[in-house]
Order: sequence, then structure tokens, then C-alpha cells
Amino acid sequence: MKVDWNSKYTTISAYTVITFSICLALVLVVVKFSDITGALGTAVNTLSSFVWGFVIAFLLNPVMLAVEKLMKKLFERKKPHPKLCRFIGTIAAIFFGFAVIAALIAIIVPQVLESLMKIFSNAQNYINNIYTWINTTLAEYPDIATYLNGQLDKVEVTVINAVNSLIPKVGDWAVKLKDGAVGFAIALKDFIIGFIVAVYLLLDKEKFIAQCRKINIALFPEKVSAEIGRICSKINKSLNGFITGKILDSFIIGMICFILMTIFKMEFPVLISTIIGITNIIPFFGPFIGAIPSALLLLISAPSQTIWFILMILILQQFDGNILGPHILGDSTGLPAFWVMFAIFLGGGLFGFAGMLLGVPIFAVIYALIQEVLETLLKRKGLPPETEAYYLKKEPVESGKPPKIKKEQQK
Repeated sequence: MKVDWNSKYTTISAYTVITFSICLALVLVVVKFSDITGALGTAVNTLSSFVWGFVIAFLLNPVMLAVEKLMKKLFERKKPHPKLCRFIGTIAAIFFGFAVIAALIAIIVPQVLESLMKIFSNAQNYINNIYTWINTTLAEYPDIATYLNGQLDKVEVTVINAVNSLIPKVGDWAVKLKDGAVGFAIALKDFIIGFIVAVYLLLDKEKFIAQCRKINIALFPEKVSAEIGRICSKINKSLNGFITGKILDSFIIGMICFILMTIFKMEFPVLISTIIGITNIIPFFGPFIGAIPSALLLLISAPSQTIWFILMILILQQFDGNILGPHILGDSTGLPAFWVMFAIFLGGGLFGFAGMLLGVPIFAVIYALIQEVLETLLKRKGLPPETEAYYLKKEPVESGKPPKIKKEQQK
């Protein structure tokens, strides 16, 4: 039997089935959300080498394009050599990536290890400093000493119970430490393989992009495929501008932190500056996430420097948020502060550190697309797209009469 798709009832039935399928899919996503995220995590772990390859290729692509452009100026005066220029650009980008990693390891790792060894070797001195500080504080405030003496028995019982509860967990910690070492080895292997994958991606970048466009055009109608292409281009531009800009911004902040700590002769400048620089990659909360363990480290080793360090981090954060960050990144996200915080918490809860970093630019694209759809729908209805037009505005109250509210506001 031939189905008449132009029939009114057939169209209604089709829309009903589609709506029911979408609702059922949403219910399954909500009910099985943990299973779905677990399956996605397993898939990502399985394909982690290729994920690393995509990330490395994405970061090294600007370097490859710059070298390729330079090679074209040198080699293509008489005859074009596109494959040779691309090969040289790719190899140069890969060597640049290895050189950056090797330089960071050569500069930072020895200093960090030296700082850690200094912490362990001077642990007794740090304990004595804390002990002296406590005794001095108690001598100046005898009421606190009296209160603590009264609570001493309870503290002793609490400490004994805590130690007894920690002893059975030592074996579990050893197993977790072993699993962590194995996980690190696997991650290092995936990272090295990722560089090999990145070579193939960079060499045939246009071919892979053309294949994706081919699939997009083949599967979707013309308008839909054009919109998907526009969205992908927007995501690429947002991620590229945000990530490269944020890495440069965090590197500058880390260097400024190191210079200031060296000038003021603070403890562990390399270690703390590395922590500040890495955590600064996370938008909004990054400086504070890095400042907390750094301040605790200074509190143990040099308590007198802690307050000055916190003030320095606050000044650095204000400089980064109001001057350096906007100058490098511009308005790359376009997100209000509330939605930046929302994106960080959501991305971090789902995908950890990577989610905290990538959540903001990805959510910025989603936010911009939703804003475009809403503005289009409002314009079709002949309504203003500006948010300011939808604030509730009450008329001035006349003496002895209740305020009048327009019908639009009542709705």
C-alpha cells in the first residue's frame, strides 16, 4: 500500500512518532546517564591514542601552517611543491612540539625535584616552625591555651581513632599507587603514539576535512549540512583562539609569578610558579585552585611569606582578568560570568581537568547557537530580540490606587 505523505493525518502520525522517539531517547539518557558516560569513558580510553593525536595536531597546526607558508615562498618561485612544503611543515611542527616538551622537562623537572627534596629534608625544621608558632600564639592568647587543654583528651582519642582507621587502608593506597604508575605508563605510551597519529593528520589534513564534508553533505539536506558546517567552523575557531590564547596567557602569568617570587626571595619559586601557570589554564577558578596548595606549602616552610604570597596572587589575578587576559583572548567566549562558572563545574564534573579547560569554549558555542535560534524565533513573531525588552516594568503607583500591570507582564 502506498503511503500518502501529503495527507494531514499521516503527517500528524509521523510527527507523533518522532516526538515520542525523542522523548523516549531523552528518558533513556537521564535514566542510564551513568552507564552512558561510563561507556563514553571506556571508548575514549580505548581510542586515547587517537584523541591525543587530534589534540596534538590541533595545537601544532598553526606551527605547520607558518612553516609551510615560509617554504612556499622559498621553493615555489618557479615550480610549486605542495607535498614537499607540507612534509617539511609537518616535521618542523612535530620537532617543535618535542622541543617545547624537552625544554619544559629540562628546566622545570630538576627544579621541582630539588624543591621536593628540600621539603622532605627540612621536614623536621618545618615541624619545629609550626610548633614554635603554636607556642607563641598560645602564650599571647592564654584563653585559647586553656580551651585546648580542656579538649586535649578528646583530640587524643580522635587522633588514635584516625590512625587506627588509616592503618588498614595502607594496602589499598599501595594498590592505588601501583595502578597510578601503570596508568601513567599507559598515558605516556598513548601520548607518544599520539604524535605518530598527529603526523598523519597534519599531512592529509585537507583530505580528512573533505571526507567529513562529504559525509555531512551526503547524509543531510542542503540547508542542514550548511548549518552543520557553519557550527563546526565556529567550534574550531572558538577552540583554536581560546586554547592557544589561554596557554600563552598562562605561560606569561607563570613567568611573572616566578620573577616576583625570585625578587621577593620566596621559597620554591619554580615549583609554585609551575603550579600557578598550569592551573591558570582553567578559566575563572584557576588562579585560586593553584594558590591554595602553594599557600599551604609556604605556610609550612616560611609562614611569614604566606600573606604576601596571597596578596601577590590576588594582584596577579586582577592583572590577568582585567588587562592581560582580555588583551590576548579578547571576548573569545562571550559568556557571562555565571555561565562560565556553570560550564567549568559541568565540564569538570563530567570529564575532569580536560572538561574544566574545554567546557568554557564549547559551552560558549552552544550558548551562541541557542541565542541565535531564540533571536530568529522572536523576529519571526515580530518581537524585539534584546533581553532588556523583557524586564518586568511596573507603572508608577498613584496615591490610593493599586499598581497596574500590562497584560504582557501578567502573562
